[in-house]
Amino acid sequence: MSQVTVRSLVYQIDGQSYESRLAFDASQQGPRPGLLMAPNWMGVSAGAEKIAEAVAAKGYVVLIADLYGQQVRPSNGDEAGAAMMPLKNDRALLRKRMQAAFEALQSQQEVALDKARLATFGFCFGGCCSLELARSGAPLKAAVSFHGTLDTPNPADARNIKGSVLVLHGASDPLVPKEQLPAFEEEMNAAGVDWQLLSYGGAVHSFTDPHANVPGMMMYDARTAGRAFTSMHNLLEEVFKG
Repeated sequence: MSQVTVRSLVYQIDGQSYESRLAFDASQQGPRPGLLMAPNWMGVSAGAEKIAEAVAAKGYVVLIADLYGQQVRPSNGDEAGAAMMPLKNDRALLRKRMQAAFEALQSQQEVALDKARLATFGFCFGGCCSLELARSGAPLKAAVSFHGTLDTPNPADARNIKGSVLVLHGASDPLVPKEQLPAFEEEMNAAGVDWQLLSYGGAVHSFTDPHANVPGMMMYDARTAGRAFTSMHNLLEEVFKG
């Protein structure tokens, strides 16, 4: 019987407090693989916790990265955009926040972690964040993006990627410019990365978010979400073997 526990994990970046959320199954014994989850533009939220709990129930330690700071919890799209855009426009700062959360995951004392088996996954803006963490050279076995943007100001950084990359994309997503797909493929191929890009027909942005309800733009799609999570879990099982 799964007993997923969620705890706050507070740490500092440049003198400012950040509060991530750690999810793990308290009934399991022994070290487990660790996953850094980059949430969508709403940041650390009840919706993000629900996803983290579901993934943690599969036998992982999941940390939801706080990318905005302990005092910043967007309550609407305008607030989320105001918090997100400075990071989208400053990838060095974005990477610094992701790296700090990644270090917090590895140094936490709540639950035993297998530090040889680490990966990251993210949603929308968080997908961009997970890919940027991989491009920074973090010791990841995998980086997974759900309906995230694929652009980066430094494509050559893909040579730093140490693990596998999986992009789960809505084929009808109007918020991910179509030209980003071939550019991403070229970036990955040039760096010799083990990559996959799965494009789901009919799916638009935010297809994993049960609250997304803007037809033609951001819509929940239960079937596509199920397929996408299955693809992530299949990849994690593969890269964490041994």
